[in-house]
Amino acid sequence: MSKQGDELCCSPVMREPLTAEQSADLARVFKAIGEPVRLRLLSLIASHAGGEACVCDLTGAFDLSGPTISHHLKVLREAGVIEGERRGTWIYYRVRLETLRAVSSVLVPAGSAEVVSA
Repeated sequence: MSKQGDELCCSPVMREPLTAEQSADLARVFKAIGEPVRLRLLSLIASHAGGEACVCDLTGAFDLSGPTISHHLKVLREAGVIEGERRGTWIYYRVRLETLRAVSSVLVPAGSAEVVSA
């Protein structure tokens, strides 16, 4: 087998095993973003000008009721993926970069460059 094949075979994919607490936290995040509407909401918020989006900016992108959008935003917020700030009658959401860093660090093989930067 080639040298490169040996590296793939014998090198650890992750830097270290996850603890039980890390596994539970990350599973909650993966479950939250593993639903298509929530993943799209996350991408809309993350790509919005200024890094935050008003709930009023998000509802028009879906053929869903306001309460359904609110439910999905709540799931993302409770999983620590986004955070919100009330301003008057609207809530503005932004992505919690530390959560994305934690998720990406698990997905990036050992020895690779980080995917999400500050």
